Amino acid sequence: MSAALQDGFVLKRAVFQSCLELYPMSEWNVLMAKINKLNRFKKKNNDFIRRFTAGVKIVEVDSAGRLLIPKDLVGFSGISKEVVLASAVNIVEIWDKEKYEQAIDDAASDFADLAEEVMGQEDEGDGIS
Repeated sequence: MSAALQDGFVLKRAVFQSCLELYPMSEWNVLMAKINKLNRFKKKNNDFIRRFTAGVKIVEVDSAGRLLIPKDLVGFSGISKEVVLASAVNIVEIWDKEKYEQAIDDAASDFADLAEEVMGQEDEGDGIS
């Protein structure tokens, strides 16, 4: 974790939810390497890159261990009072607590079907790559 603290983080709007995504710089660089391979002479690629990187901010942890969330990203995420930090494999999602609880509640009824579809392949060879 100390390497990530030294290198800094990238904070951005999430694609599918009204939360924020916090990427350690090393993870962001891996993702940008993939995005940089897209052909920018295809309109959909260019539009995706523009929207995906909209509002991206480089942030650092201060001496007290805090991250300052810029006002435009606070507005996007609707963070008002309490915050939830949720692990999302290699990144951290930052949510307004009420919005996070609502998103979890909304997805609860479909989660068993989703889990089976995503993770329930019979053979390991058919699984996630």
